[in-house]
Amino acid sequence: MSQMSCAVCGGKSFTHNKVLWDGLVAEWDISDSEREYIDRQQGSICNGCGCNIRSIALAKAIMNHWSYHGRFQDFTRKFDNLAVLEINEASGLTKQLASMSNRRLAEYPEIDMQRMPYPDASFDLVVHSDTLEHIQNPVRALSECKRVLRPGGVLAYTIPVIVGRMTRSREGLAKSYHGFPGNGSDDYVVHTEYGADMWQQVIAAGFKSVKIETFDYPAGIAISASTTGPIAAGLVSRLVRAIRN
Repeated sequence: MSQMSCAVCGGKSFTHNKVLWDGLVAEWDISDSEREYIDRQQGSICNGCGCNIRSIALAKAIMNHWSYHGRFQDFTRKFDNLAVLEINEASGLTKQLASMSNRRLAEYPEIDMQRMPYPDASFDLVVHSDTLEHIQNPVRALSECKRVLRPGGVLAYTIPVIVGRMTRSREGLAKSYHGFPGNGSDDYVVHTEYGADMWQQVIAAGFKSVKIETFDYPAGIAISASTTGPIAAGLVSRLVRAIRN
């Protein structure tokens, strides 16, 4: 993995760990090839900053919305004035996001993603990572993300995606949990298994533009969505920054 470059810190050295356990593989009917790239997604860690593959894809999605080319750790300094809502800790990006002056962390169960207590148009950036699959009504949660976004803002998030199949609900199936083997907390129960059609929920929630960002595909996939089209979003964002500066 020495050929990869971390979009967060620029590091090129990664350590690989296996994270899936046999019980989860059986519950999701995951093939050997799917297991291999999901292990990379969650368990391949940049030795420089500690971010895994999905966190790096998420960083790229955020930076691309503002047409920024560089490292995420520099982006957070340059765009420190952005109002950021981080819903639950976004894995390795939390440390970087926490350094921003106007970042707010919303954690379950104090904050329910399906009924957030924030006014309309409060944030420039809404971020969550591997959270949506644990939400009973993901479209409603995405609609809430849209509601609290300002014009020109962006929602950026990751979900575990198995690219060779379609999304399915786990309703009526035995409970399946993420986190670690044997964990039975309701916080970790999975309601949705996401596949290649994961983008449809974003449109159903009212977003006008959806982009898919990859890193070490298919291991790293991040989704970004805006309330305006991609060109308009960039123009509005630049105007917002100019006004604030």
